[in-house]
Amino acid sequence: MGFPTKVQLIKRKASEQWYINFPSALARAMEFARGETVEWIVEDKALLALRRLEPPPSALKKKTPPASSPSSSTSGTNASPPSISAASPTARKPSR
Repeated sequence: MGFPTKVQLIKRKASEQWYINFPSALARAMEFARGETVEWIVEDKALLALRRLEPPPSALKKKTPPASSPSSSTSGTNASPPSISAASPTARKPSR
């Protein structure tokens, strides 16, 4: 879905200033912050890309778990792994 937008030009005695405004719905959807710095990239004469220098974190991407505390990092280190005896009736034979 596109958002048609007009390019505006303000001419002053000593300078010109060009404006492209973002529709409010698009700015909210992108979670832009007031005063945020962005970078314009000219891909070609038909495509102007906008790159955020510090985008907000994605709500959909998996977050890394926090580092465990020193007291809990040793839990289970003294426990021995379960062993299966060959005489045990539940022992499995290796599959080929």
